[in-house]
Parts: sequence; C-alpha cells; structure tokens
Amino acid sequence: METGGAEAPQSGESGSCALGAATWTPASRVARGRSPSEATRLPSLAYSEAFHYGFGSRARRVGPPTPQPLPEPHLLRLRPTSLRTQDVSHLLTGVFRNLYTDEVVGADLSASLIKARGGEDARHEEFVDELRRIREVYKQRLDEVEMLERHIIQARARALAEKERIMQQAKVHVLENFITVPPVKSIFRWCVDSELLQKHHLISPDDYYSDTVPFCSAPKGVSIPGYSKLTFSCEKHSVPKKHLTKKLEASCEEMLTKVKDELDYTVDSQTGDLSLKGKCKTVKAGPSKNAKWMSHLHVPQRELERLLLVRMESRNRFLKNPRFFPPNTPQGGKSLLFPPKKPMLTGDFPSGDLEESCVDTPVFLAKPSIGFFTDYEIGPVYEMVISLQNTTATSRYLRVIPPSTPYFALGLGMFPGKGGMVAPGMTCQYTVQFFPDCLGDFDDFILVETQSAHTLLIPLQARRPPPVLTLSPVLDCGYCLIGGMKITRFICKNVGFSVGKFCIMPKKSWPPPSFRAVATIGFVEQPPFGILPSVFELAPGQAVCMEVLFLPTSLEKAEQTFIVVCDNCQIKELVTVGIGQLVALDLIYISGEESHPEPGELTDLTAQHFIRFEPENLQSTARKQLIIRNATHVELAFHWQIMKPNLQSLMPGETYSLDSLKYHPDRETAFSILPERGVLGPHTDHEFILTFSPHELRDFHSVLQMVLEEVPEPLSLELENLKDSSFSVDDVIVLEIEVKGSVEPFQLLLEPYALIIPGENYVGINVKKDFKMWNNSKSPIRYLWGKISDCHIIEVEPCAGTIEPNEVEDFELSFTGGVPGPVSQDLLCEIQNSPSPVVLHIEAAFKGPALVISVSALQFGLLRLGQKATNSIQIQNISQLPATWCMKESPVCLQERHEDVSPFDIEPSSGQIHPLGECRVNITLEAKQCQRLQTVLELEVVNGTWSYLPVYAEVQEPYVYLQSSHVEVRNLYLGVPAKATITLINGTLLPTRFHWSKLLGHQASVCTAKVSPRRGTLGPSEERQLNLELTAHTEEELSDLALPCTVSGMKEPLVLGISGKPQGLQVAIAISMEGSDSSTALWPGHLEELRLDFGSKVPLRTRMNCQLILTNHSPIQTPFTLKFEYFGSPQNSLNQKPSLPNMPPALLKTSRIREHLAKREQLNFMESMLSHGKGAAFFPHISQGTLGAHQQLSIDITGYANMWGEYWDNLICTVGDLPPAVIPVHMAVVGCPISSQRTTYYTTDQLQKEPIIRFGTQVSGGDTVTRVLRLNNSSSCDIRLDWETYTPEDREDRLLELLVFYGPPFPLRDQAGNDLSCPETPESSSSFWSSSPSNTSDSSHEAAQSAEGSDRASQKIISVVLREHDGVPADHLYCISPKQVVVPTGGSSTISISYTPMVLGPEVLHKVKCVGYALGFMSLDDEVKRELPGRRHRLQDFAAGPLRLDLCGYVRPAQLSMELDYGGGVEFRHQASDLIPEQPCTGVLSELVTTHHLKLTNTTEIPQYFQLLVSRPFSVSQEGASRSRRAPGPGREEEPATASKQLVLHPQENMLVNVSFSLSLELLSYQKLPADQMLPGVDIRQHASGEKEMVFTQSLLLEYANHTTQVVPLRATVAVPELQLSTSWVDFGTCFVNQERVREVYLMNLSGCRSYWAVLMGRLGLPPTSCAGTSPSQPCLSSELYESTLVVEGMLGEKACTLRLRGRGSYDERYMSPHQL
Repeated sequence: METGGAEAPQSGESGSCALGAATWTPASRVARGRSPSEATRLPSLAYSEAFHYGFGSRARRVGPPTPQPLPEPHLLRLRPTSLRTQDVSHLLTGVFRNLYTDEVVGADLSASLIKARGGEDARHEEFVDELRRIREVYKQRLDEVEMLERHIIQARARALAEKERIMQQAKVHVLENFITVPPVKSIFRWCVDSELLQKHHLISPDDYYSDTVPFCSAPKGVSIPGYSKLTFSCEKHSVPKKHLTKKLEASCEEMLTKVKDELDYTVDSQTGDLSLKGKCKTVKAGPSKNAKWMSHLHVPQRELERLLLVRMESRNRFLKNPRFFPPNTPQGGKSLLFPPKKPMLTGDFPSGDLEESCVDTPVFLAKPSIGFFTDYEIGPVYEMVISLQNTTATSRYLRVIPPSTPYFALGLGMFPGKGGMVAPGMTCQYTVQFFPDCLGDFDDFILVETQSAHTLLIPLQARRPPPVLTLSPVLDCGYCLIGGMKITRFICKNVGFSVGKFCIMPKKSWPPPSFRAVATIGFVEQPPFGILPSVFELAPGQAVCMEVLFLPTSLEKAEQTFIVVCDNCQIKELVTVGIGQLVALDLIYISGEESHPEPGELTDLTAQHFIRFEPENLQSTARKQLIIRNATHVELAFHWQIMKPNLQSLMPGETYSLDSLKYHPDRETAFSILPERGVLGPHTDHEFILTFSPHELRDFHSVLQMVLEEVPEPLSLELENLKDSSFSVDDVIVLEIEVKGSVEPFQLLLEPYALIIPGENYVGINVKKDFKMWNNSKSPIRYLWGKISDCHIIEVEPCAGTIEPNEVEDFELSFTGGVPGPVSQDLLCEIQNSPSPVVLHIEAAFKGPALVISVSALQFGLLRLGQKATNSIQIQNISQLPATWCMKESPVCLQERHEDVSPFDIEPSSGQIHPLGECRVNITLEAKQCQRLQTVLELEVVNGTWSYLPVYAEVQEPYVYLQSSHVEVRNLYLGVPAKATITLINGTLLPTRFHWSKLLGHQASVCTAKVSPRRGTLGPSEERQLNLELTAHTEEELSDLALPCTVSGMKEPLVLGISGKPQGLQVAIAISMEGSDSSTALWPGHLEELRLDFGSKVPLRTRMNCQLILTNHSPIQTPFTLKFEYFGSPQNSLNQKPSLPNMPPALLKTSRIREHLAKREQLNFMESMLSHGKGAAFFPHISQGTLGAHQQLSIDITGYANMWGEYWDNLICTVGDLPPAVIPVHMAVVGCPISSQRTTYYTTDQLQKEPIIRFGTQVSGGDTVTRVLRLNNSSSCDIRLDWETYTPEDREDRLLELLVFYGPPFPLRDQAGNDLSCPETPESSSSFWSSSPSNTSDSSHEAAQSAEGSDRASQKIISVVLREHDGVPADHLYCISPKQVVVPTGGSSTISISYTPMVLGPEVLHKVKCVGYALGFMSLDDEVKRELPGRRHRLQDFAAGPLRLDLCGYVRPAQLSMELDYGGGVEFRHQASDLIPEQPCTGVLSELVTTHHLKLTNTTEIPQYFQLLVSRPFSVSQEGASRSRRAPGPGREEEPATASKQLVLHPQENMLVNVSFSLSLELLSYQKLPADQMLPGVDIRQHASGEKEMVFTQSLLLEYANHTTQVVPLRATVAVPELQLSTSWVDFGTCFVNQERVREVYLMNLSGCRSYWAVLMGRLGLPPTSCAGTSPSQPCLSSELYESTLVVEGMLGEKACTLRLRGRGSYDERYMSPHQL
C-alpha cells in the first residue's frame, strides 16, 4: 500500500518542470543509441544549435516575442558543414552582430587618410593622428607575431632534428622494432626561448614542466628507451608499487603451489629439486663484517626471479584438459561471450590484472536472471522455469543449491545429456514453485556453483501491486476555537491496481487482539480527534470521503496518530493535527495616530483605546481609518454598538467595581463606523472607517464596542470522550474604543482684511476694488453682503453665494464718492449658522478740482532799496472739473511783519479756469526798506485743494569791514621784512571798491608798511585776504602804528592797527656723536654742557667722525670760524692736492682702481694730518664760512691717532659778533701700533686684526717648525715688546688670575736676557695707574693714586695685577725668541716663532688641532712719550692692550688613502678549477697568481715615509713610487714575511701598488687538515646547498717613519669542488654469463666550480677478471658472486667518493636480456 495524497500537489509542478526541460530530451535519447564518439558529438551540436537559436526559443515559453527591428539588418554567416572545423565566425556573428560584421578601416583607406591629412578640421586631424598611431602599433604587433612564429618554427625544426639523431642512435643499440609512441623525450623546451614566449604572454614549456633544470649534465650512457618507461597517465592509473608487490607475491605463491603439484606428474624430481632447492657458491671479493645481506635478493628482484623460473618451467609442461583451467585463459576453454585476450610478448610476465580478468569470466548464464512472481492470490501454486546456459567452449559441470524459505521450491533439473554435464552453448532447466500464504512480498535466491571462482546467484522475488491511497500521511484540521467543534473532510482514492480493505484504529490499540475488537461503526475516537469511517474497502479507482472531527480544549497544538491497516499486511500511520485558539483581536493602525487623554481628563473605565478628533465645524464630516487584525486563524462574526462612556473619577491606586458599569446606548452620538457588522477573516487585517459628523455646537463623547457573535465557552481539560462534551456559545465584547470630538465655529479670512483705496479720486467717479474671502472651515458656508447708500454708494458683487471648505471666493467692491475728503466705512457680510457677521473695513479719499502753479517758489533776488521788480507765473487746471480761484498774500505773513498793506501787486488776482485750462498772473514787488523778505502767496480753490507759493527777496545797502582791526607781527627781526595776513569782508551782496592809504603814527618813520593788493573790488559777501609786509629798522617795540582803508559807499574809512617786537641774531650749537644723543646749547647762553668726546675705546688707526651742528634761528646771515688749540692739523697738510697716478685713463674708470685710489688718497691725507708726531690729530672739514638765515650747517670733525693713549684738546668756535665758544675735546685710543702686516690704508670701522699664524699639518712626533715674523711700527714712538706664550684653557673654576710682581712687571733686559734695572729702583709707572678704561685692574690702584698726589716721584715696589683668565703659560708647543724686542719708530723688527708637534696616541685616527697664542706687552721707555700733562696720557705693560698673535697648527697620524681599481674591498675570488687549463691533458697547474691594484694617495699636506709588510700567500709590489730620500732605490716584490724598502709619497701624490694572491695545490691541500691543525688565517666554510669554500685572510701593514702602522685587510675566497655519488652501492643482481649489464650511477658536483677527477678500482680479493666497471669490459664467464669498491678521487683536494659494487653470474637462460632471447 502506498499513499500519494501528499505528493499529488507536487505532480503538477513536476510535470511543468518536465515540460520546461523537455528541450534537451531528444538529444539525450539519440545519444544513448549511438556509439560513444557520436554520443559525445551530438550534445555539443545540440548545445551549439540551442546557443545559436536559444534566445528566441526561451522567449516563446514566456510569452509572444516582441521583435525589435535592427537599424540595418546583416546576413548571418552560415554554419560550417563539418563538425571538426575550428571556424567560429558564425557564432561571433550571431552574438555580436554589427560589431563583428561592420566594415573596418582597412590598410588602403588608412594610408589614404594619413597621406591626405592637413585640413582645417581639428577633429579630423585628431582622428587621423590616432589612426596613424593605431596602424603603427598594429604593424609592430604583426612584426612581433611573425618573429615569434619564425622562432617557434626554427625551434621545432631543431627539436625534430635532435629527435631523429637520438632515434638513429637507439636503433643501433636496440634490436626491437619501435612502436608508435614517442621513443625519446621531447627537447623542444631546450630549443625555444621561454622568456621570449612569457614576455608576449604565450604558454612556454616552463609552464607545464615541473622538473628543475640540472645545473650540470650527467655522463652519457645506455638508457632505457622512452617507450619502455611508464608514462605519467599510466603511473596514475596503475596499481601502486606496494600493492603490485603484494599481488605479485600472492600470485607467485599460488603459481609455485600449482607447480609443485604438477611437478609430481610432469617434471623429474631431481630437476625440480635442483631448480628449486639448489644453492650457488658465493665468491667474496674481500672480508666483510656483516655479509648476510649479500646472500639475499631484494624483494622485487626475488619476485622477478620466481616468475621467470615459473615461465621457464612452463616450457616442459604437458597439456591439460581445458576444463581444468578457468575459461578465457590460454589453456582453458574460450568464452563464447568475451573475445580472447591477445598473446603476451615474449619476455613479459603475467600480471595480476590478467588473472583477475580470467577469474571474473562467467561460465553459466541464467535466463531469466531474476525469478519474478506477480498477481498472485492466497492458495494457488505458481511455477516458472529457469535455464542455465554454458557460455564457454568446454563442457562444464554445475551444482544448484535450492531456496531456503518454505515459500519457494526447486524441482529436478533437465540436462541435455547424461552425467549432468552441459555441453558448450547448451542449457539445462530447473522448475521453481511459489506457495504464497498472504498478499505480502517474498524474497529468496538460488545458488549455482561452477568452476568459476564466483558462485552464480539467481534472485527470486514475489511482488503484488499494492493498493495506493491518495491520503496524505498528515491530516491537518487547521485551527478551531477552544470549546468549539470543526469537521474537516478528506478524499481518499485508490489509485493502485488492486482491491484493498482498510481499518483505522488508534495507535495505542495496535496491534489489536482481533480486528473485531477495534472495528467500530461510527467515529474512531482519540481526543480531541475522531475519524469516520473506521472500516472501508476500495477498488482501483474508487474513492471515499473521510471526516475528521476536531474538538480542542487547550491552546497547544494537538496531534494524534492513527494506524491504517491493509489486508496485504501493510500498515501506515496517519497523523491528525489541529491547533486550538482563543479569540485575539489587535487594533494595529489608526490613521494619524492614537490619541492620549490629557492629564486630569475623565475617560471610560473599560476602553482599551482612545481616539480624539480634531475640532470640526457643524455639518462637516471627519473620518479615521482603523485596521483591526484577527490574530486567530478562525473566522469571527462581529457587530458594532455605540454606548455612552462610564466616567468615574478614581483616586491613584483605586479600581472600579463591575457593579458601577452601566451600558446605555448613545442615541445622540455624532460618531459612526463602517462596516457595522460582518465576518473577520482568519489571521487577516480588516479596515474600518470611523466617521465624526457633528450636528450641533458642543463636545461629543462615546464608546465603540466590537461584539463577537456565538463565541464558544472553553471545555474542561479532563474530557476523555467526545460524546460526553456539551457546547455553549455567547456574544462577547472584545474591543472598546473611546472617541471624542469637538465643534468649532467657522473660520473665515478676508484678503485683504481691509480695503484702502490709494490716492484721491474725483467726486462722482465709481472706483472698483477686488478682494477675496477664504473659507478655512471644515464645511461650506453661505454668505450675504450688505449695501451702503447714504452719502456714498458701496456695493459688493456677488452679494450672495456658497464657499466650499478650504476654497476662496473672489469679490469686487464698487465705491462711488459723494463729497470730497477721506471716507472710512465698515461693510457687513452675514454667514448662515454663524452668530457673528464678517466685517470689511473700507477707507478712501475723494477730491475736487486741482490747480497747479508753474513754479515752486518765486525769487525776486537782490534788490536795492527803492527798486521795483515784476515776475509772471502760470496756473494750470489739471482736473476734469472747472475751478474758481483767488490769489493773495497770506495774512499770517503780514501779521508776522507787522504790516497792514501787502507790497505785492497781483494781476489778475482771481478768476475761473476751465478743465485742463491755464491762466497767466503777473506779480510786482516794490522795495521800501532793507530786509530779507520771506512770505507766502495763497491760491484759494473753491471745493478744491489750496496751493501756496513761497516768495523770496533781499533788500540791502553797501557794508565792508575788517575781520580783525589789529595785527601783531611775529618773528620780526631787525632789517628783515616780516609778513602778516589781513582779511577784508563784504557784508552785503552788493559789489564794493576799496583803497589803502599811507602808514600813520609816531613810529611810522622807522618802519615801512606795504599792502598787496593796494586797491580793488569786493564781490558779494566776498572775504579777501591781503598781505601786509612790515620792515622794522629799530629794536624798540612797535605800538603806535595805523593803516587807513577807504570804502566807496561808506561814510567812514576802515583803520588797521599794527604792533610787534623786533629781535636780533640767535645761533644754536649741537654736537652729534655716532651712537649717542645730540647735545644742544643756545649761543649766547650756557655752553659748559657742550663736550666733544670721540669715545673711550677708539681703535688705533681708525677714523672717528662726529658732527658739529650750527643752527641759525634768525633770518640774519653771519660768518663763523673753527680752530683746535693743540692737536690741530698742520697748515701745509690742508693745501696738499692728490696727484693723479701714472696709468691709462681707461684703467682709471674701473671700480676696483677707483676704490684703491680713494683708499690711497685717504691714507696720504691721514699721514699728512699726523705728520706733526703728536700721535693724534683733529680736523674740521669746514674751518670757516658764512651761516645763512635760518640755516642748519653740519660740520664733520674727524679724529685720527696712530698711538694709543688718552688725548684732550679745545675747539674754539667764533660766530659773527657773538663771543667765542670753547668746546672741550676728548679721545681715548686703544690698540697696538705694531703689526705684522704692511699697513697701506686706515680702517674706519674696526680694529685691524692680526692674521693667524698657521704652521700647517705636521706628523705626530715630527721635527720643530720655525716661522720668522717681521713686526712693523707705524707710530711716532719706539715701543718695547715683552713676549709670553699661552695655551687656551676653558675652565669654569678658573675665571680670574692674580699676578704679583716685585719691581716692574717687564724690566728692560739686555741681549742675553739679563735685567738692567734694580729692584730697589723700579722705573716710574705713573701712567700705569691712569684712570683710563682697561680690562686689567690693579689692587694697589688707590694707594698709588694717593702716593701720586703726595709724591709723584715715588715708585711702585710691589704690583698686584688682577686680570681675566684665558690660558696658561706654555713654551713646549710654541716658543718666541727673543723674548724682548724694541720696534723703532716707523721701522720694523724680526722675531722667530717655533712649533713643536705633539705625539698622538694610537687611538687617535684623525688630525688634532693645536691652538695657542702669544701676547706682546707694550712699554715706552721715554717718559715724555708716556704723558703730557693736560694733553695726553699712555698706559704701560698690563694696563695697555697687548699685541696678540694667534698660533694654529695641526698634528695628524701617518695615514694614506686607499682606492681599489674596482668597487669593494681587497678581496680575491677564485675557483679551484682555475688550476685546470683548457687542455686537461697537460695536467693541473701548480700555481696561479692573481693581482689586484691598490692605489695609495697622500691626501695630507706633508710627505709620508713608509714600508709595506705582507705574508704569503699574498705578496705586494710597487710601481711608480718616488724613492725615499733616506732609503733610495727601486722597490721590488717583497719576499714573504719581509719588509720592502722605505718609500716616500709626497702631498697630493699617489702610488700604484700591486697586491697578488698565489693559488696553488698546496693551499688546496689545507682542506684535508683537521680543525685543530688548521693554519691561522685559513677557514673552511660549508654552505647548506653543498658548496664548499676556503677563505684566506691576511693584513697588509704600512709602517711609517714614526713607527706607526696602518692595516689593510686582505681576503681571498676559493671555491673548491664537492663530489657526491647518487648512491653508495650498486647491485647488478644475477647476470647471464658472458652478457653485459649496465647500471647508471650519477656523479654530482655540488659546488660552483669544475672538478678534475679520476676513478680507481679496488683489486683486493677479486678473481683475475672482474665483471664490474664504469665502461663495457670483458663479459663474466663464471657463476660466482663478485664484489668490488670504486673510488672517485679529485685532483683538487676533494673528498674521495666510494661506491661498492656487487654482482652474480649465472648460466641460467632466464637471466638473459630480453633482446637476446
């Protein structure tokens, strides 16, 4: 029995899928009926056709195609007729269409476009340029393709030639015929350039060859042909070696067992014992500690020997009966079903696969192969015949084993002959009987035993087609409310081919004691389910309706299992499923959003939701959308009811009682909901429309209740029998929604809310204005406008109508004015159902006729007293009404002027003007009094607007006055004209003439006054400035002066008073110094403050400038003179003129020559100024002249000094009649007049610094170097210098030095250095204690000053000097001689400075700077030169600044710079194979010398003396070096461990030195020494890759003359060969006597150099002739065991490689080579 109800819905889907996939069915069916090659080609063809036409076919399945016309159709290419062609153009055409078939720009068209370029179209030119570039790239690509094709063809030709050559060589050595597979490996990979192919993105041999390229080629020998080796595919498909070994062992054991059994009948026992148990004698080549392994063969070799032995023994066997062998074998009978196997080649041994194929060959074939019974019933016996056919070519026996179950029985067999033997191709028959006892399925089998290794099995099966029901295994009753009942019906149909009887029972009742006990007439109950009917019978194609009753009692999913039992002993479970549910509704959506009550607002006690409507107008409707979801899967009937709310104020935490709830329908509600009743679908959302329509102006409050109809009450969970259940239903309120709504009045808006008519309108003219009224209410409104017609007429159109909600109505206002003037009115509009009307406010203005005057104001201008003036005006009527007018002067203006009669005469003064007419009016004014007239004329218009005309007039008489009647003349000097400014003003608008008279007063005789201009005319209200020039001829104060001015038209003249105080000469003197403020003093006045100070530290031989500024504060011109008392310049020096040099004029124009001449001219001038020998001179650049009026004259004053000291002088300045002014002059000069340089000019900005005396760079510990220095004295005094040398020292703990002297610090000494003065009478040093500034202080300074005041003749006995610490005295590095020297005036003296280089330590590698300085303390032996009272004073010894000479020298160690002839270091790299010449037959070289060049350069400033030291295997030789002065002679190659002759290398010179390395066999022999005996400087290194190197390290020593050395590391690396054999021993196995056998052994060189090697054969313990060697030798003639040792020794010191050889000889023919059989 099978059920197909659940699969029925899927059958339709599967059918549709099968229909959709039926496109490929024909191709697949055709492929099954053809050969494999055709079957593989047809799907590809079908795929290509479907791909070519598949787009249209797919479109037809979906719907009718919608063809899109192509812009230009192209013919598709035809598909090629041959399926093997590689032409895919038809596919490309079908896919890409126009992109593939469109015409391209060819070569001819491209050449034409490129040749015809040069047009004006820029885009065309750009296209042609791009086309040209593309053609160039295309040509380049074609050339590359041609080159690659040519290269590949040449490589294939070379590979083919090499292949033919190898095949010709193989034919000579191999006697067998070649087969079709390639006999040799392809060498194409060696003939083609892989990098070139990869560069052009082609597949190269390196992409599919995974083996690495050997770094050296192996020795050539006889190799196995390629066709005899397994291919890669064969290796992958073949059995692994270990499995093959196991199979070989198993097969050999079986074969040996069979051979042993057969030898008893076919082979002589002696021969068998000899062949199987014979032992061979062993011949040992030498003593061996463990020779047991030599007596046994390897496992593969042993198996091979055994198989060869079996094959040899098979030659002497007698034929057996074929039936004793498996079928389809060479000895057995041939199979009639399978073709015989091809005979194996001679020399091959049978494999395990062949044996297995023979075993699997069937002997008998059963017909039918399966015994099958169907359509059986209980009781009858069914029979069938099974035939067994012999499929071999030999008669066979068989044995049949009957079935094991009692339902099947086997009869006696019927054979074609006697004896139970079946001839080839004949059959024997057996009868099989079947006894069914039920309608179930039966299975059994029959075994047929034959000579085959496998037993033949014939299955026996009995199958009756069961009835098939379309009843789903799961009966889903769906959902039902708890307490309710649901009946679900299912159709059960028998779609099988047999009749069946069925019984349904609960699963807990299975198995039943009897079917009568469980069979019921009604429902089969298993709460909460019941099924009807419980027993039924269905014939094929017959159906029955099954009812399932579901009564849920809980919310859980209910599931019960029933058993359906069929009469064919098949059962099936039916699962009934149902879900019980409670009523559940959800309000999931409210349009807008759900409202919330306000704080303190009373709401219904039981409502779950609260909805508040926005305020609405009367008769308006508001709607909200509600979506309620039925959360159950059951349909629910419902209806709505609207109730009044239960409002009750509750305290926090207080609950309401059910008794307080009252349900009263709300009859006056404004709410409604649609639909009011209906059915809620299972688990669906339902939309409801809640409507709010207020009918009166108040608030509405209701509760909407959803009532579900006939909802069952839940049952008890302890219900066990469905018949005992009772059902009750009732209506239930499941949802309460509280709704609120309010009503608001109409919202109307006027736009604009008030109408203001701009401008003024004429009376009687209708004015219209538009406005709008918006209805912002929720409902339409009806309106009615009022009307005004008392004084003005106001109307609105339309006056009545209706406006919809949120709509606007356009209105037009009509306004007709009755009287002129502004109007303000309110127009009312009545709204239906509105308590208050709408008010429209209106404002407007009306006017009568209007007159316009042509002028805005009437100007009469300036009038003289008594004059009359007349002006005319135009009056225009700009209105459309006639105007009556009248013009007169304003009474208000007459009242303000206190006049009764108007001075204006108007003609005409009144009249009437027609609409848009004009009138001319003349106005006359008579000037009767002086005044500024400003009045207004009034133009009165009847019923119109009045106009006003301003009138202006000015009535005046002449009036002129002075701005100031008195002038005080300032800056008035004696005899110098002074100017002043006076202002004359015309007080009227009338032009007036004026004239100035003579000066009046008592002091008019001593003064002169002049006014410019003297006469003229003043314009209206003009202010004129006049220049007054007054000259005073007296110094008395002016106070009685007057200057009159006559004005026409005025009775009295104007008078100007003049006063002033004349002044005399005033001159100011100022001194300006560089870097200081100027000092100024008036003259005459206090001149004591003036002081000319050039500074307290003026550098020697420096030009110092200052300025004397004379300022004349008066306009009086006066002469002046300047003169110094003592240090003035000589008169003859001022008269010297510079002489022109004797050089070409062109050279004088160059800037350098001009600068040099200016400096020389300045030097000559200074020398002439100091020619008086006073040591200092002052010079004013302007000594006399004239000081102009108000002139400021700057006079440069220059001070010179060629001797240190402090100088004082006076400058006398005389100006005009003023008394002379005496200005003190002071200058303190510091510095030393002695210099080592030749002074050619004077500096003006800084001291002339002595140059540093440099001693260059000297070798550490070298000889003393002396410099001679000439000192020049440029002063006018003889100066004595006492020298001290110091070394700088910078120490924080030593800042000051305290020096104590007994007597003079530097006494006068003779040439021998003896002191010429006595300590008791020290020389005078009064100048030493001068108060001049100095960096040296004396502790006895105050005592000396007091002693000087009492007794100047006293002398100092003990002197204490405190000075700054800068260095320590030192004579070991620098030394000056003589210590004391006197430099004469204008002359020079010579001193010597010595420098002794210091000795540096070995750790110092760079040069060291040696710094020192020498101080020369100055003294004057002449007392007059020291001091001149009041004029000069010079300090001595420590007080005077010493002459400082900075000394500098360098000491550096002896060192040379080295440079190789190539980059890197002094390193030699060799290979031991370098000793092998190109012709190895000549032998190995004993020594090889390699030379590198080392360039030595002396980069120092001193010559270097040195020697070269080196030891073997390195050597050194010198070329091109200069000979040493100490050790002359040419340098030759040095002997090992000996020093060369002394060499010298001068500064900035170089020398080429040859450094050589000698490679010899002796050095290579060091690699065999043990590690503890290895020589120093020799290192053996072994790399991970197997390479071996010898490293030699030495040092090249450069020994200098000061016994210091310099090391140059030398390194030589020699790569030595490293030999290795591929194996340590070779076993030739057993060889046939007098037959050669070859084994390949690889000798590998792991290093990067060549190896010269030889093979040595061991002779110990071998017979006279040995059969083992590296090349073919005499064949083996004896059947013994041979052992030998082969040693490979290198000639370059390599480690020897040992190879052990082993072989055995035999006369057995089975050991012969295959090609000799």
